[in-house]
Amino acid sequence: MRRDFIEVDGVATSYLTAGDAGPVVLMLHGTYWSRVWQPVLADLAARGLRPVAVDLPGLGRSSGELTLETGTVPALAAWVERFAGALGITGPVKLAGHDIGGGIAQHLLVKGTIEIEQLALVNAVMYDSWPVPAVARYRDPAVVAATSPGDILNARRQAIRKGLLESAASEALVEEYLDPWTDARVTRSWMALAGAADGRYTVDLVSALRASAAPKLLVWGEDDPYQRVEYAERFAAEMPNTKLVRIPQAGHIPTENDAKAVSIALGDFFKA
Repeated sequence: MRRDFIEVDGVATSYLTAGDAGPVVLMLHGTYWSRVWQPVLADLAARGLRPVAVDLPGLGRSSGELTLETGTVPALAAWVERFAGALGITGPVKLAGHDIGGGIAQHLLVKGTIEIEQLALVNAVMYDSWPVPAVARYRDPAVVAATSPGDILNARRQAIRKGLLESAASEALVEEYLDPWTDARVTRSWMALAGAADGRYTVDLVSALRASAAPKLLVWGEDDPYQRVEYAERFAAEMPNTKLVRIPQAGHIPTENDAKAVSIALGDFFKA
């Protein structure tokens, strides 16, 4: 596994990858960063896949800075297409999304210009499941103006602990996840992503998703306090060609609670 960089729109963009050959699996994060995919990358590469987990602009290890305009789901979906183009990925694409990254992935499936041949969603936003209150509050400009970088750092620390579940939330792991938010630019980008969060972006996709025959996989930590498993059950029941794999005793970041189960589910799906 390694971290590489490539320029997108003239800005250094960071991504984690493993392996050098095989079909590319493009992996998108949401309110965290590419670190959420790290536990499964080596296993996916061992299955003959080439996972690419990108940091969205201004987040994780990527340069740049998001605004309320560039932090929307449609704008980020267009950016992901430019990132794929920079890497020479023209489609068809195997795509995975976590959290808001799952909303971006759904948008790419039904409205993007690249053909998506398979879609996997891991504890992703869908329907009207988002933004959760801890994110929605940053849609208020007064809240943003009154929030210091230290406030965001503390709020993200709590969100990371809650997302990992206490069984996985060692102090070292929490600090590793938290590290990008020590940069004020990343803090501003995260608040822009939160401020642009709008459930209408996924609600408006429902009809098109029902009409899509593309194979879909849901991998869900059953104990997620943010994106409840009931949403995944509804999606699996309503959307054609969809399978739900439940991960017991796992939270919002199931890759940390049971990396093996998640990598098997994703590997079996993408190699099918």
